[in-house]
Amino acid sequence: MAITISDTEPRVQYTATSGQTSFSVPFEFFTTADIKVFNGTTELSFNASPSSVSQYSVTGAGVSGGGSITLGGGATLNDVITISRDLAVARSTDFPTSGAFQIDSLNTELDKIIAMIQQVERDLKFSPKAAATTANTFNLTFPNLVANKFLTVNSGGTALEFTQDVTNVNIVAGIASNISTLSGIASNVTSVANIASDVTAVANDSADIGAVAAKATEIGRLGTTDAVADLAILGTSAIVTDMDLLATSANVTAMGHLGTSANVTAMGLLGTSAVVTDMDLLGTTDCVADMALLANADVIADMALLATTDVIADMNTLATTDIVSDLNTLATTDIVNDLNQLATTDFVSDLNAIEGIKANVTTVADNISGINSFAERYRVGSSDPTSSLNAGDLFFNSTSNTLKFYNGSAWADIDTGIQTETDPTAIPFSLALG
Repeated sequence: MAITISDTEPRVQYTATSGQTSFSVPFEFFTTADIKVFNGTTELSFNASPSSVSQYSVTGAGVSGGGSITLGGGATLNDVITISRDLAVARSTDFPTSGAFQIDSLNTELDKIIAMIQQVERDLKFSPKAAATTANTFNLTFPNLVANKFLTVNSGGTALEFTQDVTNVNIVAGIASNISTLSGIASNVTSVANIASDVTAVANDSADIGAVAAKATEIGRLGTTDAVADLAILGTSAIVTDMDLLATSANVTAMGHLGTSANVTAMGLLGTSAVVTDMDLLGTTDCVADMALLANADVIADMALLATTDVIADMNTLATTDIVSDLNTLATTDIVNDLNQLATTDFVSDLNAIEGIKANVTTVADNISGINSFAERYRVGSSDPTSSLNAGDLFFNSTSNTLKFYNGSAWADIDTGIQTETDPTAIPFSLALG
């Protein structure tokens, strides 16, 4: 049986269409047993009359140009059908030492040898090998196999070795999603690296940050609508200017005195629930308006006077336990109610009226020594005074409707030039005191 062996690789692969049964075999083969057929990785079996998709029949054995196989049932869409020649590597004919030369048998043996060589060539394509231009892999041999190790090239690039542990690779594979996540935020990682010193500074301040976190509830209160509105009022240009005045060197020094241990303790008492409630009342619109009035330049100047060393000393005295106790007493509900009444519109109007006569009040303040002198010199009552007596003191006795003066030892009536009137404030008189 002489056939022509074409230069065709003895292996072909198809991706089946739905229901496909016939597949071409483009290479030569000698018997049906020389053909192997696979669906995926499953080898199918030969049957001259196939009855299922797992069986096939063959045509074209011993024919130049190849043949075909037919499945016993239609393939599923995208099934991978592989057909290869698997000729046994053996010599099937032995020539006699004498007699007629068997040309046909010789041709068949030569054809099989070529077919076997093609199979070896095909198998070599499925094996790793060095490129024809390689310079350093001749006589390369595999080392003894080592469990759970990858095959790698040694550090000298001269041999293969099993040194890389599979465990390490599996660990990396186990965090592949994390690595992908990091890859997705590579720019962010670079940004963090560029501010490493800032991150270190934050880490050094972790205790302070923790302290702020512990006060999250209190900080949350500052975010309420009312608190934000009040803070907005504090941010007006006039208030900011006044706050700048408070930040002067002298005022800062005075405020530093307020930070003494005793004052801090006293201020701690101000944080009780009752006092906090009272402070909430101070945040009403009317109170805020009143506080804005207190922020004018004249009041700020007066507050600066209050920050002197002597006044600070007096304030420290006020921070003693007894005074703090009295202040707590002032924080009772009745006192708070009274303070709320003072914050009414009418009271604010009265304060505004007082602001309108500020010049008169200043005049009184400028003459306060004379006013105090008159208050000490003239008194009114139902009986003659017996204390704080000085020669020249005047006294109107409302029981006897008599104006008297103190002569240094006793009260004497003044009757010269007096016109008797029921209302002592309406008595005109001229006196000649001897």
